[in-house]
Amino acid sequence: MRYLGLDLGTKTLGLSVSDKTNTIASPYKTLHFKENEYTSVLQELKKIVEEKEITAFVLGLPKNMNNSLGFASERSLNFKKILEENFSLPVYLVDERLSTIEAEKILLSSDKKRQKRKKVIDNVASSIILDTFLKGRKNKNE
Repeated sequence: MRYLGLDLGTKTLGLSVSDKTNTIASPYKTLHFKENEYTSVLQELKKIVEEKEITAFVLGLPKNMNNSLGFASERSLNFKKILEENFSLPVYLVDERLSTIEAEKILLSSDKKRQKRKKVIDNVASSIILDTFLKGRKNKNE
């Protein structure tokens, strides 16, 4: 199995990929689209799925701090439906609370300039989401 991590924003989709052993999640790229026009990234996703031999999606689900679902969660749940309608692959949801903040801390500690951080924050956040998923699966299997 090989997973594609997804961090959905209003205008960007951060991507990360797992290695073939599902041990490491690596930032891959960020796709850009017009606000809330998620279907515009489907062609690019299809290419990536084929090229990277992806067998499942791992999509971040942004919950509120009290564990409730808000507007951002609805956006992810709608995107999950779009993925399921267009791909014959499972879509796993992962609680992504604070993943962007964690990504920002990682990028700050690596001394990246603000402009460079802005370009890669979404795919770094997606790798945190994917890493959370991979660790959770590994812990279940142990």
